Amino acid sequence: MTIRTDILLLVLGMAAVTYLPRALPAVLIEKLHFGPKLEKFLQLIPYTAMAALICPGIFTVDAAHPAVGLLGGAAAGVLAWRRCPVILCVLAAIAVDFALYLWL
Repeated sequence: MTIRTDILLLVLGMAAVTYLPRALPAVLIEKLHFGPKLEKFLQLIPYTAMAALICPGIFTVDAAHPAVGLLGGAAAGVLAWRRCPVILCVLAAIAVDFALYLWL
């Protein structure tokens, strides 16, 4: 089996184009200093991303039992409001949904 050079260069080029925009901010972020408002905005991005990922699932989790999704989302929302880590918010929502399904 031979490796074609043009395909290998294409794959390496695509890897570089994909990797560089992700790696450069991580490397350069320590050298940049932001104002307090922008710093606050950047700290809220994980919670915003979590909300964007969870909200569609809240309303479509189970058509027969819509309270399951709403209560799981409420648990995640309360923990996010209290500024808990994102993973804790997600795990709490899963635990609430699981407990409700066991109860139903």
